[in-house]
Amino acid sequence: MAKSRKKLKLPLVYAPLGFVLSWAGGALGALVFRRTWRALRGEEDAPDALDRERGWGEVLLGAALQGAVFAVARSAVDRTGATAIERSTGVWPTARKGGRDRVSPPGAGSDAA
Repeated sequence: MAKSRKKLKLPLVYAPLGFVLSWAGGALGALVFRRTWRALRGEEDAPDALDRERGWGEVLLGAALQGAVFAVARSAVDRTGATAIERSTGVWPTARKGGRDRVSPPGAGSDAA
């Protein structure tokens, strides 16, 4: 009984920690992206989509690289945090199968997973 109560409350407790971890993942992603772009192109800033001086290829390369770096950094930080929580409590921090980004089918309640 105590274990099922623990399973129900852990996702609520994990929410603030998950927010901090996501913020840290974003900060890490920004740092890695800036360094990667500097190494690839020798420039401090990636091209902005509205920068008239940049071509389509350069803008799209920068956006694709930025998206990939942010996704990898976010996933690495989130997974590390979830694994640490599981090791310390014995319970995985999310209640739903499929994780945070799983989309429920239309009309399904929040407990559809």
